[in-house]
Amino acid sequence: MLPGLVGPEVEAAVNRLANGDVAMLENIRFDPGEEANDEAFVEKLAALADLYVNDAFGTAHRAHASTEGIAHHLSAVAGYLMAKELDALGGVLENPRRPLVAIIGGAKISTKIGVLENLLRRVDTLWIGGAMACTFYRALGKEVGKSLVEEEWVETASKLLEGAGKGRGEIKLPIDVVVAPEAVAGSPTTDVVWTEIPADQMVVDVGSETCSRIAEDCKTAGTVVWNGPLGIYEIEDFARGTRRVAEALGASGATSVVGGGDLAAALDQAGVVDSISHVSTGGGATLEFLEGKELPGVAALEEKVAL
Repeated sequence: MLPGLVGPEVEAAVNRLANGDVAMLENIRFDPGEEANDEAFVEKLAALADLYVNDAFGTAHRAHASTEGIAHHLSAVAGYLMAKELDALGGVLENPRRPLVAIIGGAKISTKIGVLENLLRRVDTLWIGGAMACTFYRALGKEVGKSLVEEEWVETASKLLEGAGKGRGEIKLPIDVVVAPEAVAGSPTTDVVWTEIPADQMVVDVGSETCSRIAEDCKTAGTVVWNGPLGIYEIEDFARGTRRVAEALGASGATSVVGGGDLAAALDQAGVVDSISHVSTGGGATLEFLEGKELPGVAALEEKVAL
């Protein structure tokens, strides 16, 4: 472990390294030049090495000194994990086995709108789960009790529903949901159809019939991409839908690409991690890739390859 990030003392320690030695720098975010992608800081980092390998896909969406800036000063290549991530996620967007099914969960449409819009142009079926589905229910004119609704995004949800199926993928919403009076452990739950959510209840998970229908789509799919839990996964009583779908996906035989830390835990609990084609290590990077955005850390590597 070196005593810092840059400077004469660090340079001297690096120069003393023998073949096979490894030196670890201090946490790079301790220096403000990292997030600022400061050119002077980048040049000092680059002076420590001959070759740059980026194997941190999870930070590839950040244009920081260690993820983007340094790649312009050294011979730069992708590491094995980075290459695996780009191959798996790129395969979903560019050359998937069909039918292509997407399952997008989570609480807010505002954090997933770019993903929804981009995937809807590419998939055959798009399942929407989690609390996000309630904003779509509201767009269909239904009441959702005490459930989370992003009122400012209802019109956007309505436009997505109107455009679905017109040369684009089909949107499917949960046909039944699990509701509870409060989003707390031990709260009593009931499975109801989506049009009959009680005024004093909130949606906490997808229902059993919805799980069965998602499982059927997974069974007949060529490729499934899944991002975001389908219920309030942090609470055991509201995690059953996510686990059931994880089990179905693991048994499906489809090429499967899953992103998100919560989902990785669900796959592990369901005992199907080894049956999933690819579990992405990226959070924000995975979302931005699925949105179709250029990732600065990846673009810098591609520029080197082009040269």
